[in-house]
Amino acid sequence: MLEIGVEKASKRFQYEWIFKELSLLLKPKDQLAITGSNGSGKSTLLKCLTGSIPLTSGKINFNFAGKNVDEGDWFRYLSIAAPYLELPEEFTLEELIQFHFRFKQPIDGMMPEEIIRLAYLEEHSQKMVSQFSSGMKQRLKLILAMISDVGIVFLDEPTSNLDIRGIDWYREMIKKFQGDKILVICSNEPREFDFCEQKLVLENYK
Repeated sequence: MLEIGVEKASKRFQYEWIFKELSLLLKPKDQLAITGSNGSGKSTLLKCLTGSIPLTSGKINFNFAGKNVDEGDWFRYLSIAAPYLELPEEFTLEELIQFHFRFKQPIDGMMPEEIIRLAYLEEHSQKMVSQFSSGMKQRLKLILAMISDVGIVFLDEPTSNLDIRGIDWYREMIKKFQGDKILVICSNEPREFDFCEQKLVLENYK
């Protein structure tokens, strides 16, 4: 099982502190909402937690089965869906799913056909992703993140481009597939995180 410890983490861009002295512990099945106003640094914190950008000070530890995970291997233990991460649009839907699972394993050996059905994309399996609507792309990002066999799932603004039905679908996928995973959601929209047991308001760490 994966645990993540954050100890006195701080991040600064030039003279502006994005967050300071932030500590937390995340264990299996935890649900953490990172909230704050637009521009408060939610996505920056998420990028630090995934190892995409370094902290200014403090440290983050990934611990799996009692052993510390090297930062260069964190990506093996996480999945992410975020507005700034684009899907490879030169693939068909079926090809993209096969490509994704060259790097991650699906939970319960789930087959591409089942993943496509879960995302309500059955009629589009041979369509190029470049031809998808923004809502279809968002559902695809979310389902790939949720059904990857990883220890932690990061979601940034998860219902962007989703309609009412899509929002209900998102919440159902969380309920169905979180399992033992840690779930971290960056958002200022309560509909995206109101089920989370833990909330971190970023303005409290300025």
